[in-house]
Amino acid sequence: QVQLVESGGGVVHPGGSLTLSCEASGFTFSSSENYWYRQAPGKKRELVARITSSGRTTSYADSVKGRFTISRDNAKNNLYLQMNSLKEEDTAIYYCSVWRSRDYFGQGTQVTVSA
Repeated sequence: QVQLVESGGGVVHPGGSLTLSCEASGFTFSSSENYWYRQAPGKKRELVARITSSGRTTSYADSVKGRFTISRDNAKNNLYLQMNSLKEEDTAIYYCSVWRSRDYFGQGTQVTVSA
């Protein structure tokens, strides 16, 4: 059974940093491409970052490019999202995700950027 558990969210001031973690189980993590999504209040869920199974290739939404870094540790079955220079518009629930015949998401972790 696929399980994804996010952690690391919180409240930060604009310009601050946070690192999100996602612990994966129930599938072969090291063989899977993974994603971070976010959903702000009243908005659709959007793809933030993507990473290939090896970690060698990543891609980002234009809104976070240069500020966020996705990474993984296949030995620990963990996915990460380092978020720097946070803006108020980054406020959202952040979800890690994997495709295994369908999309799977964790329960999400809240990130609030506020002065």
